[in-house]
Amino acid sequence: MFNDEEGFIPMTSKEATLHDAIAEFVVDGDVVALEGFTHLIPFAAGHEIIRQHKRELTLVRMTPDIIADQLVGAGCVSKLIFAFMGNSSVGSLYAVRRAIEAGSGSPIEIEEYSHYGLLARYQAGASGIPFMPIRSYAGSALADINPNIKKIPSPFDDESEIYVVPPLNPDVAIIHAQRADRSGNIQSWGILGPQQEVAFAARKTIAIVEEIVDDDVIRSDPNRTIVPGFVVDAVVESKYGAHPSFAQGYYDRDNDFYRSWSAISRDPEALKQWIQEWIHDTEEHAGYLEKLGKGYFEPLTPLPHMSTPVNYGSVR
Repeated sequence: MFNDEEGFIPMTSKEATLHDAIAEFVVDGDVVALEGFTHLIPFAAGHEIIRQHKRELTLVRMTPDIIADQLVGAGCVSKLIFAFMGNSSVGSLYAVRRAIEAGSGSPIEIEEYSHYGLLARYQAGASGIPFMPIRSYAGSALADINPNIKKIPSPFDDESEIYVVPPLNPDVAIIHAQRADRSGNIQSWGILGPQQEVAFAARKTIAIVEEIVDDDVIRSDPNRTIVPGFVVDAVVESKYGAHPSFAQGYYDRDNDFYRSWSAISRDPEALKQWIQEWIHDTEEHAGYLEKLGKGYFEPLTPLPHMSTPVNYGSVR
């Protein structure tokens, strides 16, 4: 926003605490998308949802991993909309498996897509269109078990048919990124995944970032902005908020944690104790970091590897 005499007019700050953002925007029964692909997984936000005892949520996640296991194990989730699911290459998600296979604890409903199928739903939701065509379901059995995957005739070719998926507009999207300004302009780099699409598709968007920076930092590299502030409802600074996943350039993936999770998740009592000790008893993300201990992230801190500067030019 510009003012001819004074230059930029500062936009309204959307900065919030993690507690307040979850309390205001996540309501029992909501469809909540927690997105971040390989890195930038919003673990701190998921933990806060557990602390606040949110219930009957439909969790949407392109790659449900440990955070999905924790949310299901804590009794927050009644339905899961997903693509690939698992503890990366390490093992299974035993809380999710128990809920699906045996119906023990908190039984959950599942709705499965391919990676691009779920992304296409976000794209349709963001675009405000009634469906998105997708060719890759040809030969797949997913359409046989998911009634939301349909085949329709082409409006332009009487002999062709194409699979389509409906739009998805989550009540709340929660994403994690490297940095933002106080107005909620979100910048990220590395693997982006569906961050942009889900932010535009959702009715409300919470962005968790490693750091909130001055406006000048964001304006100095505008093409790095993947989500503009006008679609963000709250921006939260939460350092190491993606742990045990990673944030490109800030900290590496905690592989020891991922390897340890199977033993915790496999035992319902051990999982219950872990949730109590590491989520409820820590009271907030700062307490979680304090419990990890000083120096915990030192071996996870990557060496600097700077990108080549870009010359955007200027007005003479």
